[in-house]
Amino acid sequence: MWKYFVLLICLCGNLISNAQLIKRLDSLLQLQPANKPGFALLIEQDAKLLYNNQAGLANTEAHEKINAGTNFRMASVTKQFTAMGILLLQQKHQLSVDDPIGKYLPGLPTGIGRKVLIRHLLTHSSGILDYEVLIPATQTAQLLDADVLKLLQDNDSTYFTPGTQFRYSNSGFCLLALIIEKAAHQPYALFIKEKILQPLHMDASVVYKIGISITKRAMGYAKDSTGAIIPSDQSITSATKGDGGLYTSVNDYRKWVHALQQSRWQNLPALFKQMHQPTDATAYSFYSLGWFYTAGTPQVLFHSGSTCGFNNYVILVPAKKLSIVFFSNLADCRALFHQVLETLHQCSFADYTSLFALQDLTR
Repeated sequence: MWKYFVLLICLCGNLISNAQLIKRLDSLLQLQPANKPGFALLIEQDAKLLYNNQAGLANTEAHEKINAGTNFRMASVTKQFTAMGILLLQQKHQLSVDDPIGKYLPGLPTGIGRKVLIRHLLTHSSGILDYEVLIPATQTAQLLDADVLKLLQDNDSTYFTPGTQFRYSNSGFCLLALIIEKAAHQPYALFIKEKILQPLHMDASVVYKIGISITKRAMGYAKDSTGAIIPSDQSITSATKGDGGLYTSVNDYRKWVHALQQSRWQNLPALFKQMHQPTDATAYSFYSLGWFYTAGTPQVLFHSGSTCGFNNYVILVPAKKLSIVFFSNLADCRALFHQVLETLHQCSFADYTSLFALQDLTR
């Protein structure tokens, strides 16, 4: 009898806690203007929605409201999909993470092609130059992943000996997209669609390609020096795929989270340990496979995605089956998401605000 009484008390406590969470988040987020670019926020635990809210406009010119099906450009959140693509190819014995990248990208200088391994790209420990600093000042056309390779082909140096340090690299994930294409014998976007998006029924999600139509697409915006909101949807680096080209919604991303939590393809925490071998001699073992992760218990996974007109944050706590997903079509929404995390902490969740220090490493 007593155990049922205790269970009832716990259930009532959870209901009160959830109601308090909803009330506080509503109070915070209702302050956001309805006629400006906005956000989609989803919080889930044990496959149960704790909070799901959207506000603002996906397209201010067309007055289209943001909803749970609105597709945002993921920017660097895309990297976890690219990484999974590599793992799926390894699972089929079409490549190995210990392969030198020159096996698939023969156009690279010999030294880089032999010394840099696929695992170095996956853990940002390759030392390959940032393609952004190599873009000619006269460049006006959007770059593709193949263009990134061309920029790197003329440079035979790295920032450091591969595998010895951490340096966040968009270049590395553009190269991973090209490696996927070479190993899978099909375009990156089609591979991601057929091997990840379709099996998970992420039917509205798509990898960006110049000129394609994207269903329920959010357009990107930013604030100028005066604080006025201006369109800021594309730049010359907005068409690369492997480092940031996926568009998805909180509805579809939730399916991706469920697949990760159920280890549908791979057990990520176990793989994190495998990806950093002692021979790597790197002091930074907190990034792997498109995720920053903590060494403590419970382990926390984190990534942000920032580009000219979007700002996204995802947090997973696998042991608790907790996910916090925040997508925005307004650049630099860090302050608002910080307030969301502070509100969660006030409602008895762990304090995740320290994760912002990891985001700073991407800059």
